[in-house]
Amino acid sequence: MTNEMSTGKDMGESRGFSEEQKRCLEETLGGLAQLLPFAGVSADGRITASPLLAPVNLAAPAEAMLHGTPVGDLTKQEKWKLDENPLDIWEKLVAHAEAGRRPDEPDTFRFKYHGLFYVAPAQDSFMVRLRVPAGILTAHQMHGLADLASDLGGGYAHVTTRANIQIRELKPRDIVRVLVRLQELGLTSRGSGADNIRNITASPTSGFDPGELIDVRPFAKGLHHYILNHRDLYGLPRKFNIAFDGGGAVCAAADTNDIGFVACRVTRESLARRGDQPPAEPGIYFRVQLGGITGHKDFARDTGLLARPSEIVAVAAAMVRVFSENGDRTDRKKARLKYLLEKWGAEKFIEETQRRLAFPLARLPVEACEPPRPFAKHGWIGPHRQAQAGLSYVGVGLSLGRMSARQMHQVADFAAEHGSGELRLTVWQNLLIPHVPDASVGTLVRILQKLGFSMDPAAAAGGFVACTGNAGCRYSSTDTKGHAAQLARHLDKRRPGIDVPINVHFTGCPHSCAQHYCGDMGFLGTRLGDGSEGYHVVLGGGMGDEQGIAREVFRGVRAGDVPGLVSRVLDTYGRDRRAGETFVAWSRRHTVGELQELLS
Repeated sequence: MTNEMSTGKDMGESRGFSEEQKRCLEETLGGLAQLLPFAGVSADGRITASPLLAPVNLAAPAEAMLHGTPVGDLTKQEKWKLDENPLDIWEKLVAHAEAGRRPDEPDTFRFKYHGLFYVAPAQDSFMVRLRVPAGILTAHQMHGLADLASDLGGGYAHVTTRANIQIRELKPRDIVRVLVRLQELGLTSRGSGADNIRNITASPTSGFDPGELIDVRPFAKGLHHYILNHRDLYGLPRKFNIAFDGGGAVCAAADTNDIGFVACRVTRESLARRGDQPPAEPGIYFRVQLGGITGHKDFARDTGLLARPSEIVAVAAAMVRVFSENGDRTDRKKARLKYLLEKWGAEKFIEETQRRLAFPLARLPVEACEPPRPFAKHGWIGPHRQAQAGLSYVGVGLSLGRMSARQMHQVADFAAEHGSGELRLTVWQNLLIPHVPDASVGTLVRILQKLGFSMDPAAAAGGFVACTGNAGCRYSSTDTKGHAAQLARHLDKRRPGIDVPINVHFTGCPHSCAQHYCGDMGFLGTRLGDGSEGYHVVLGGGMGDEQGIAREVFRGVRAGDVPGLVSRVLDTYGRDRRAGETFVAWSRRHTVGELQELLS
C-alpha cells in the first residue's frame, strides 16, 4: 500500500475515518487495485493512487454518457434507442413483414419511428399514423388513402387531434407495403410516433381566411421538411408538438403545444400605447409560446420573444435541439419541455437557444402588439366565405373523426368537383373543402347533409372530440368514441335548445389525447369500483381567447349516466345564464361547489 493510503493526517484526519474503517477500506480498495489501477487528482491538485483522495479514476474507462446523463441511469426506451437506432431498422421491418411476425417490446417502440403502432391487446394489428404538415391533402392522396384502408386495413380512417390521418387493422405481413404505398402517394409516416416531433399543425384556413394576418402553410411545411432531413431531430426525450397560428378565425390550438408560434401585428399605435421602440419596422411577427401540455394542466406561456416570419423555422430547430440535449432521459413522466422549463426557467432556455442562432432574438411585451381577434367557435363546420372573392370553404363534420373508405372517396370527389382538389384536416377531427365557388356551396352542403355529415355549427356533433378509446388503444379505460357517439345521438334527438356551440371532449386516460381539460365539457375515462366504465367530469375549459383548464365537478360517473348528466348541465345553463353569456363564462362564474349544487 502507498504512504498516501496509510497516512493518518492525509486520510483519517481529513475524512474522519476510524482506524478500523481505514483497515477495511485499505483491504477492499487494495483488492480492487489488483483488478484496476487507480490514478486520480486529489483536492489539492496532486496525482494520487488512492481512491479515498480522488473522486474519479482517470485510469479507468469513462462511463458512457448521453447528453450528460450516465447510460446506466437512462430509461429502458433510451437504452433501446442506443442499442439500435430506430431509423435504421428497414431490414428488420422487411423481415417481420415476410414472417408475418409481431414485434417484441423494444421493437414495438422502435417501429413507431416509422409510424407503425402495434396496438395489442386492444387490436391484434398495426395502426399507421401519417405526417400531414398543416393538415393539407390532395384529392388524389385521399383517394389513395381510402384504397389503402380498404385493401390493407379495416376499411376506415381517423382524423386526429393533430390534423392527421391514422389507418387501423393492418396485418403484420403488410407493414412494408403500407409504407411503400404512402411514399408512392407523396406521403410519409416517418417520425410520427414515439420520441419525435409530431405532425406540424397550422391554422386550417391558412391562405384563404379573410381575417388572417399571415399564411402559415410555408412555415409548417418548411419545418416538416427540415425535420425529415435532420436525423438529430429524432430521438428526443419524449414527444414534441409544434403549431403555427396565422391569426385567423379558426383556432389552431397553438397554446396546447410545446412550442406555439402565434402571429401578431405590431403597429406604431400599439407601440405608442406602451412607449416602446419597435424591434424593427411595424408589421407582422410571431410571438413564441412555450411549454403547453394540457394533459398536465398547463398551457404554453408567452416568452416575450418576437420573431420575424423568416426566422421561425430556425428558432424552432434551435429550441428542439436545446430540449433534445437537456431534457430528462431518466424519467418518462418528467421528459416533456414543460419540466425542463420548470427546472431551468424560461430565461435560461432562451439563452441556450440564442447560443445556437446566428441572429439575435427580439423581445417585446405582448401588450405592445395588437390584441388577437376572437376565434369563431365551430368555424370549422359549415360554409364560410373566403378572402378570395366568389369562393367559400365548407367545413365537413365527421363522426368523431372517423371516415369509412367510401366517405373518403366521396369527400375527395367533392373536393375535385366543387373545389380545387384540396382538403384541409383540422385539430377538431374534421375536414374542410376549400375554394368552392359560391354558386356551388348550397348544392355541396345539401349533398353532404344527405350523406350524413354534420353541417350545422350549433349541432352537438360539431363540437365533439374523442380519442381512440379502448377499442384501439391499450391505455384507455373506456370506449370513448362509442360513448361520445351515444351522447351526440341523445343530444341531437333531444335538442336541448342551446343556441351556442359547445365543445365536448372525451379522453380515455390521463395522456389526454383528446385534451379533455380544454373543452366546455370534458370526460376523463376511468374504471369504477365494480369494473364498469365511467368518467370524471370537468367543466369550463377552453383554448385561445377562452383559454383555461376545466375544473373537475363530478367523479366516477357511470358511462350510461353521462347523457342524462349532460342534458341536466345544458338545461341548467340555459336557465341560469345571463344575456349573451357563453358556457365557459357561465361555468367559471360559479365555484365548483355551486355547480355541484346546481346540477345535483
